Amino acid sequence: MAQAGWSWVRTVAVMVGVVGWTGGAWGQETGAAASIDSGDTAWLLAASALVFGMIMPGLAFFYGGLVRSKNVIGTMVQSIGIVCVVSAIWVLCGYSLAFGPDRGGFIGGLEWIGLSGVGAAPHPVYAPRAPHQAFMLFQMLFAAFTPALIVGAIAERVKFSAMLCFAGLWSLFVYVPLAHWMWGGGWLARIGAVDFAGGTVVHVSSGFSALACAMILGKRRGWRTDYMAPHNLPYVLLGTGLLWLGWFGFNGGSARGANAVAVGAVTMTHITAMASALSWMVLEWHHRGKPTVLGLASGAVAGLATSTAGAGFVGPMASILLGVIAGMASYLAIVWKGKIGYDDTLDVLGTHGVGGILGTLGVGLFASKALNAAGADGLFFGNSGQLGIQLVAVLATVAFSFVGTYVILKLIDGGMGLRVSPEEEATGLDLTQHNERAYS
Repeated sequence: MAQAGWSWVRTVAVMVGVVGWTGGAWGQETGAAASIDSGDTAWLLAASALVFGMIMPGLAFFYGGLVRSKNVIGTMVQSIGIVCVVSAIWVLCGYSLAFGPDRGGFIGGLEWIGLSGVGAAPHPVYAPRAPHQAFMLFQMLFAAFTPALIVGAIAERVKFSAMLCFAGLWSLFVYVPLAHWMWGGGWLARIGAVDFAGGTVVHVSSGFSALACAMILGKRRGWRTDYMAPHNLPYVLLGTGLLWLGWFGFNGGSARGANAVAVGAVTMTHITAMASALSWMVLEWHHRGKPTVLGLASGAVAGLATSTAGAGFVGPMASILLGVIAGMASYLAIVWKGKIGYDDTLDVLGTHGVGGILGTLGVGLFASKALNAAGADGLFFGNSGQLGIQLVAVLATVAFSFVGTYVILKLIDGGMGLRVSPEEEATGLDLTQHNERAYS
């Protein structure tokens, strides 16, 4: 009993020490409140809320509607589970490693571990007119959104425990380095690559990580023989609307303030999504004879993914062109998926991977410093080398994310197994993983 008592005393002491340490870090920064702009701060907080809405409930409804009814709970709960796991990692060390002082161009330092020193004062680079912690929160939700996209590729057959383990490891060992390379002063930023809100860091990485996931877990039981159409298209449409709304914060918030760049980013986001949805609809109408709700929704999401890299760098006509190309390219990629023979359940590669590549290369063609002095000029604005730099960023992201995902999944499979049993898959993840039903 005495030893147990002393154990509790030590635990409480450690907790008090941690609270005092982090609280002291916050208190040391409050003297900079005079440099905080309330409008920029409010916009970053609002944008963070919109990005959270993209994950819960936006992506949850979008993905939940696309799967079969026996897997709705198992698919939707992935979103909230991933938010919790990734947020914990981000607070403990992820943010510091992604955005902390550079260490050799590959990773950040641990100066901000446990958010020490990340408080009320602005940061001269990341948040010059808002509290540093507001920027951290915004980026935390980016980090959570990306693995939530990936697991759509392995919906209906992955263990919930293995999925959470994968999301945590992927966030730490793949997403964090990529974020540092592009946004934290790493080597891609040094060679001049630009990515406004995640064309490479979020969408190319999620698309090609999804491909690795689909390859390692294999096809669903009954693929191409069982009926696997989306069970609830109204859910899909609701999720699409919430994603579209949230994307205004995703891209607009990446301007890091309530300013003209944010206005342009929100406008270009909408224009690109609209053009892509129309492009997909027309192509599908011609190819299959009918325009579908699923097609319009998929085209919109492909356009949103395409908008991300250049929303703050390109103009309206370039956004329309990129959107039209995105709708067509994503549609064709998903049609060809069936011919190639890999089972990416919810077409993460076809929408996000393809869209991320198009948007990132589009920056190399259409970006203009006249729209955003912090960006770069593309090929059509006199900088012929930018397209090559953007291509390097794409190739580096493809290789790193695919190989990193492959290694992580192999380790998890060897340790705890990735896939549910054939009997569990036939019954559905709702009952076998959570003992719940979406519908009576």
